[in-house]
Amino acid sequence: MLRTSSPVLIGREWELRTLHTAVAAAPSVIFVEGEAGVGKSRLIAELINAMGDGPPLVAVQHCQPLRDPFPYGVVLECLSQCAGQVGQVRGKLSAVVGALRPYLPELADSLPSALPALGDPAAERHQLFRAVRDLLAALGRVVLVIEDMHWADEGTRQLLRFVMTDPPPGLSLVMTYRREDLVGNAPLGRPFRPPPSAAGAHLTLAPLDANGVRELVEAILGNPVAPGFAEIMWQRTAGIPFVVEEATCALRAMEGRLGTDEVTARRLLDIVEVPVLLREAMVERMHALPDDARAVAQASAVLGVPASDALLSAVAGVKWSRAHVTRLLEQAVLVEVAENEYSFRHALAQRAVYGSLSGPYRQGLHVRAVRELAQLDPPPLVRLALHCRSAGLTADWLRYSEAAAAAAMRAGDAFTAMELLVAAVAEPTARAADLDRLAINLCESALINLHHQEAIAQIEQLSSDPRLSDEVRGEVHLWLGLLLIRKVGAMARGRAEIELAVEALHGRPERRLRGMAVLALPYISTAPFAADLVWMERVEESLEALEPGGLRTELLASVLGARVLVGDPGVWDRLSLLPSVSEPVEAGTLRALARAHCNLADGCAWAGYYGRAREYLHSGLDLAKRAGAPYVVGTAEGTRARLDWHVGDWDGLAERIEQLTQTYAHLLWVTSELNLVKGWLATARGDWGRAETAFKATRMDQPDSAVIPVAVAAIGGMATLLLNRGDTTAACGYADRGAALIRRKGLWAWAGELACPAVEAYVAAGRLDDAHTFVADLAAGLNEVDAPLAQASLLAARAQLAEAAGDMAGAARLCAEAIGCFTDLGTPYRLAQLTETVAARAIDITELTDLARTYEELGATSDAARCRHLIRSAGVSTPSPRGRRGYGNELSPREREVRRLVAHGRTNREIAQAMFLSPRTVEEHVAKVLRKLGVKSRQEVHL
Repeated sequence: MLRTSSPVLIGREWELRTLHTAVAAAPSVIFVEGEAGVGKSRLIAELINAMGDGPPLVAVQHCQPLRDPFPYGVVLECLSQCAGQVGQVRGKLSAVVGALRPYLPELADSLPSALPALGDPAAERHQLFRAVRDLLAALGRVVLVIEDMHWADEGTRQLLRFVMTDPPPGLSLVMTYRREDLVGNAPLGRPFRPPPSAAGAHLTLAPLDANGVRELVEAILGNPVAPGFAEIMWQRTAGIPFVVEEATCALRAMEGRLGTDEVTARRLLDIVEVPVLLREAMVERMHALPDDARAVAQASAVLGVPASDALLSAVAGVKWSRAHVTRLLEQAVLVEVAENEYSFRHALAQRAVYGSLSGPYRQGLHVRAVRELAQLDPPPLVRLALHCRSAGLTADWLRYSEAAAAAAMRAGDAFTAMELLVAAVAEPTARAADLDRLAINLCESALINLHHQEAIAQIEQLSSDPRLSDEVRGEVHLWLGLLLIRKVGAMARGRAEIELAVEALHGRPERRLRGMAVLALPYISTAPFAADLVWMERVEESLEALEPGGLRTELLASVLGARVLVGDPGVWDRLSLLPSVSEPVEAGTLRALARAHCNLADGCAWAGYYGRAREYLHSGLDLAKRAGAPYVVGTAEGTRARLDWHVGDWDGLAERIEQLTQTYAHLLWVTSELNLVKGWLATARGDWGRAETAFKATRMDQPDSAVIPVAVAAIGGMATLLLNRGDTTAACGYADRGAALIRRKGLWAWAGELACPAVEAYVAAGRLDDAHTFVADLAAGLNEVDAPLAQASLLAARAQLAEAAGDMAGAARLCAEAIGCFTDLGTPYRLAQLTETVAARAIDITELTDLARTYEELGATSDAARCRHLIRSAGVSTPSPRGRRGYGNELSPREREVRRLVAHGRTNREIAQAMFLSPRTVEEHVAKVLRKLGVKSRQEVHL
């Protein structure tokens, strides 16, 4: 069942401690102030829950918003809850308590005899007040909780002031209230100061901050939410816990989950239905306002953003707006968001009021909003577009939308431009000429933006819209293809759209070249590189006729990056064709230059030029941020994760990958690289189930829908994983698959991550002919190819073959050459693995000990465990990774690793295999982990 509130109290730890302390210091009086929904009742509930079944005696009642409340009613209701306790203290009750008999008939048998009538209302009231105080004194330790004191009648206020002026020694009075709904300025009618004999406290509950909102949402859902979601939820709900809870549950019911990216979350929060309780509360509050004040609040709901009192007055059509705004501030309907600008407390309240307006009245307010906003300099184009649409002014809406989108693009806000244009092109009454222009603008903004699910759907509809001209339809096919090849599972469909566009765009050579440059990219198709090369050479031939600018730089970004990626040794002399990063260029060229540098970084990282990759990545990210190109930034983040893996910068890498995976969830080119690195990290840490899931998420099993070098590397990763598990047959199956893909593509420069595990699998399975064939093909494929990583891997693979043939001298020589190459590359993990091969063969205990330490420093705990296992197998005892010491109730390094694997759901057998320990030893470690963590089962172990 879905929780509608948090199982734990969020963000109120200090307040709860203060409340506990004040209640314990009886006699005491505590005020808890806060706006509606801020969590006053939840705080009280946590206090009562912590007290248990008593003592003290706890009585809780709520004041009601009645037109004519019963005098003293809420206090008498509290006393009526004490029937059992009153009977126990009957002998201690003074005669004056008998005054309560007419008011508390359910306690009549336990109360003294009724008192005779005095005939004086004031005297009888005094008698009643004394009776209440004496009864509370007789009851001993009592916590009286009265909620919603803003609705209390005057008699109740007077009674409570009387009691607390000389409070019973065991009484703690807790009162909650909303300041905006107080009749006077204080919950007891006038300021109250406890007597010296009583303790006092005044708590004011503020809304949660963004971090508190995140914790609250995660506590309700039972799982983490995506980065950025909490910030958006906080903005939309003002951090009011009740509103956060209601919005979270409404979103969950609508979407089925909340693990969405930031933009999707923003969209959902914009359209989620306003919770019923909140809607009813706002409607009730609006009905209680005078007509003109209500009109100003309704104008604020239509404007939807903070506005001055003058603008609110003009849109509402009323005078004396300051007085009305003051009234709305006092009633907490509006708040001052910025100096002299007013709006609703949170977006859901604004939408609740907006939704209560009738259609004609709402439309009239939008018309007045358009009239007023159009006079501003500069005019707020986005707001004008939205108001024109709601006012039914279609022609003005399209005009403002296009202007607003252009301004947003200039400001680097492609998402806003895309949202405006998606709505505009969907308008069925738009003219053909307007639609052509709007369609191209939409496609260009979507290509720059990260999140384009809605844009893709709209562009697909546009491609068959009869209003489009043939030339624009060809462009739409091109843009659609460019978007689809980025999307998970749509690579082949995107390539088909681009091929269709290239055929249709003979009249638009610049657009056609753009499509040809994409078809030249070798990593988006399993077709032989020879076919890609035809397209690449046609694009390169056209470069000579192009003037410097955005298109030329865009084409260079594609072909130069691809040339580096395939190991073309002549590409380095052509890099000077790119504009200098210091040259002033227009926005389009700047975006293209950013892409060029990031493409070069990507190619260098695949080839093994890690130093160059780092330089291009740094300049590319700087250019992309300057150009406002979030998609380019995303692809660079994928490259950076892979580069950090290679050069050994693993600290915090796994956590960063998790965040990036959620941010770029819909972008195949980014998530596939991130999953590849996630698989490598998990393998190095012995978490093979997690590694397998990550490798398969690269779509390596569907290479036609994958980024090919990523798929090849993931296949190599799976082969390594299976070899670690001892499943040689399955490892050979992946080696076969990777070799077939490389042979089909004809690009052996991409075999750097596949070569060693493939040859190792073949040798282990006795398939020596396949191993020799693979190495021979690799050597031939790398002839005149500039790919340092693949060349180093070729040497290592040849060393494996020499060892399998019994040529130990040749194996040692080749291994030494490979070690030299990997040292030059600057890849500490690959270097350690190769060095381990030599050290294990020679049983070099010193070297193995150093390697275990190197692996530990990297974070490759499984490899470190293997080295220690080799040392133990040689009959040498091994110290703990960080030196032996007593850990007491702390987890030792090995126990921390066991905890991590248990938390990921690994069995004892799997842990033993990953850590090179016996099952019995693992069993002992698991028992210690459970004991030290204070949990009873493996399911309770978390990171």
